[in-house]
Amino acid sequence: MNNPITIRDGKKADLPRVLELVKELAEFEKAPHEVINTVALMEHDGFGPNPIYGFFVAEHNNRIVGLSLYYWRYSTWKGKRLYLEDIIVTESERGNGIGKLLFDRTMQHTLDSQCSGMVWQVLDWNDPAITFYKKYGSKLDPEWVNCALEKEQIEKLMDAKK
Repeated sequence: MNNPITIRDGKKADLPRVLELVKELAEFEKAPHEVINTVALMEHDGFGPNPIYGFFVAEHNNRIVGLSLYYWRYSTWKGKRLYLEDIIVTESERGNGIGKLLFDRTMQHTLDSQCSGMVWQVLDWNDPAITFYKKYGSKLDPEWVNCALEKEQIEKLMDAKK
């Protein structure tokens, strides 16, 4: 790489490219049909009156090639934590150290924000990501089971209670 990689705070104008990267990740994870987010929703949720996430982008040759998106969570045991939702590096740029730069920037933000730590998830079949996180000495916890209810499920459950 002749030109350096720049890591910077994300801006509203970055959102169309950010959503492209999100869709690229969904393809990689074999779940493109799961992406229902839009630029408009991301703009409202990240830049509206009550922003609920932040992000860093990696630029190379004046193009966004990577993303680290995070938000805050609160642990009753440990207090304020940074939750790393996704690190995404476009396929053509993988292996060039961009993920490390984004991860390092996100860890620094965790410290700057007085968090007690940083947490995230990784798919059990994503061996390159698992190997990457293990290089940092990350704890990979097999005890916890992920749980979720989609909006439609919640509506149906709540309607049944009426």
